[in-house]
Amino acid sequence: MSALKLRLRQSIHQRIDMSPFTPQRLADMRLTEIARLPLWQGNQKVACGDLFVLSGDDPQDIVIQSDSDRLDEIGSGMTDGSIHVEGCAGAYLGYTMRGGSLFVTGDVGIAAGCNMSAGTLTIAGSAGDLLGGAITGERQGMRGGKIIVKGNAGDRAGDQMRRGTILIGGNAGDYCASRMIAGTLVVRGEAGAKTGLAMRRGTLLLSREPASLPASFNDNGKHNLNFLTLFTRSLQNQPGFSDLWKRGSRVQRWLGDLGYDGKGEILVWCE
Repeated sequence: MSALKLRLRQSIHQRIDMSPFTPQRLADMRLTEIARLPLWQGNQKVACGDLFVLSGDDPQDIVIQSDSDRLDEIGSGMTDGSIHVEGCAGAYLGYTMRGGSLFVTGDVGIAAGCNMSAGTLTIAGSAGDLLGGAITGERQGMRGGKIIVKGNAGDRAGDQMRRGTILIGGNAGDYCASRMIAGTLVVRGEAGAKTGLAMRRGTLLLSREPASLPASFNDNGKHNLNFLTLFTRSLQNQPGFSDLWKRGSRVQRWLGDLGYDGKGEILVWCE
């Protein structure tokens, strides 16, 4: 068997809902059946075969070839298997993802990994706002699993994050870890303004001090935290983060947000 491949026939001007394309939804379907699947393009339904050139026969291994940022909800609700995007992806990548592996070679839009509860989401490029966060109307963001972004992330990464791990190799925008409930978020680059705003619990690990912290965070001084040694050692096989153990376990620690329980912690490695 070979991977099920989808290649856009031409450039598109309207957004396409890609949520039907997950391994569990396509299981036991023939290529001719997949070609007839209706996809929402804007406000009308279009047969998949009219939009994509299809090949291969293994829906447990899906490859999407596209340089368009208008393919939304790729991997939405997936529970197993793998999806590999060769190029860019649109909004809501991996929305409510519950298992499996999703990899994108380029940049992705807003709300990647929002409400996911399991699985691994890897983005070789950069991500938009609300990475692993909560979309409008939701009270929780990411609830489990792992997100790896090798580039930058937009504003409100980890917003209302409940569980899981987010690793950001580049910079994060403003309000990083805002309203965070639990989980672990690592930023190798810089974090923007109002980092940790309304943070309740959880851990935000930074390479340098953020642009600004809310006044309701308490400077807790410098500490040697042994759990950091265990955590960074667990990342030794993770490209882009495998050398974090060399930073040691000594950090500057802030506790907050004191206006919202005050049990979250922001840790910055000491030079």
